[in-house]
Amino acid sequence: MGRKYLVRKESMQKTHLKRSKLFARYGKAIYMRARQGGTNLESNDALKHLIERAKKDDVPNDIIERNLKKAEEKGAEEYEEVRYEGFGPGGSAFLIDALSDNVNRTVSDVRYCFTKVGSKLGVRGAVEHLYDHLSYITVEGSDEESVLETIIAHELDAHEIEATDEGVSIVADGKMQDKLEKALRSEGFVIGDSESGWYPKTRVRLNDEDYEAFETFMRLINDLDDIQAVYHNVELK
Repeated sequence: MGRKYLVRKESMQKTHLKRSKLFARYGKAIYMRARQGGTNLESNDALKHLIERAKKDDVPNDIIERNLKKAEEKGAEEYEEVRYEGFGPGGSAFLIDALSDNVNRTVSDVRYCFTKVGSKLGVRGAVEHLYDHLSYITVEGSDEESVLETIIAHELDAHEIEATDEGVSIVADGKMQDKLEKALRSEGFVIGDSESGWYPKTRVRLNDEDYEAFETFMRLINDLDDIQAVYHNVELK
């Protein structure tokens, strides 16, 4: 079983969030990308692809448009991208991405979640080495050779390219997602699923007590408004 199956199975925790929380996270991310690169989708690939993913997750158009408009306003809020790393129950390890307008508040909130379950917020680099940063892209109705030729022609790279029943799956470096999507779309390929994130190199199995603490931590951390994504190395039950 290839890496792509691990990536697909262990996708970001966004699929487990309540829809209102998911929409709020998309809204903030869209606002942030628009502030960074402008609201013109033709010149801001990161924003364009983010909005495409938001629509696939059924984010309402009014949320998308409201945040695009907000990003163009003078004196609008400024958010900082921050990452937290920590050790949870039973040897579990977490990477947590956030968008914050008050880093002191956010780190305090995140630290509280760890402390609440007897765990500890770590320093930068304490956990990241336990993960791979990967992109996962599916191309519908195509063949492996055509996809590979396009990637090479655009001077890009991928870890794995493999034929599937639906088309072709690609696993690449996490920073390659937008570049690969742009290259493939420019050649007329149809993108199916597309996501990037941090995926654990190995997973830990927790006993019942530690697993209960893990679930408590996940509820607490996902309730924080500043959190965008939570990655962990726990084998889910």
